[in-house]
Amino acid sequence: MSIYYYLTLYPMEAMIASQLEPTAFGAYMALGNRKGSAEKLIFAEVREDKIGEAFDLDFARQRCVEHSDGRRKNSVYLSVYRALEAVPTEALGQLWLITRDGRALALEQGDYSDPEPWAGNALYQELCPAHPLVVSALNPKHFAKYIVEDSSKVTMPAIFFADLAMPDLEDDDFTGNIGGYFDRMLEHLKACVMDLKAGKGKMSKVVDRSSTATFNYQVIGRGLYIGAAGGKLVFYPMPSREILKKKYYDWAKSTQIF
Repeated sequence: MSIYYYLTLYPMEAMIASQLEPTAFGAYMALGNRKGSAEKLIFAEVREDKIGEAFDLDFARQRCVEHSDGRRKNSVYLSVYRALEAVPTEALGQLWLITRDGRALALEQGDYSDPEPWAGNALYQELCPAHPLVVSALNPKHFAKYIVEDSSKVTMPAIFFADLAMPDLEDDDFTGNIGGYFDRMLEHLKACVMDLKAGKGKMSKVVDRSSTATFNYQVIGRGLYIGAAGGKLVFYPMPSREILKKKYYDWAKSTQIF
């Protein structure tokens, strides 16, 4: 029986081997085997032939076998620490967004282009390995490079983050499809944006250090990104609201987009 390899990125970072195909794995991780367990999950498929030597695949093959009653093995953990940086970007496949009720949306990799028009700032939710909500004067490609390769002392070897739909800071009554997500931090968000516009030398400013506790797919903007050393950037475009409504309505309804 085939073994699949998954890099979970939210809410925890891990490399996992499983006999479950992606949709079944997502439902298992979100809901568990018992009623009452429910949480969102984001993971990427990983190609076995491109994983490299960072993980013990022999161990995975030994342990990831059917139970005596024929049930498939749900999960064998190969790492729960610094897994993202150990996976080559060329090994990454589809990115899966799983809802609390186990519904799945698969995102394909897309060609990156700088946002147009560019408002001069963007809102990024870092999801792995750090978790702050950040407003930045950098576009996604430059933000990833700044985090991974900047010469300052505070860097990370790799990063997974989402760009978020920025609320209209000039019109508090207009929120589009993001509801009241930013209500509790709106004034602080405005102040952070103003600090960046003031040109005080900072490229980014932390808005919230614990926002992943309430992170919702509803607020994702253009898409999600994985940045790694050497200027590598993997981009997963988020489908438009029209496509979500036409093709993935049940998933989108579960996330309260509709």
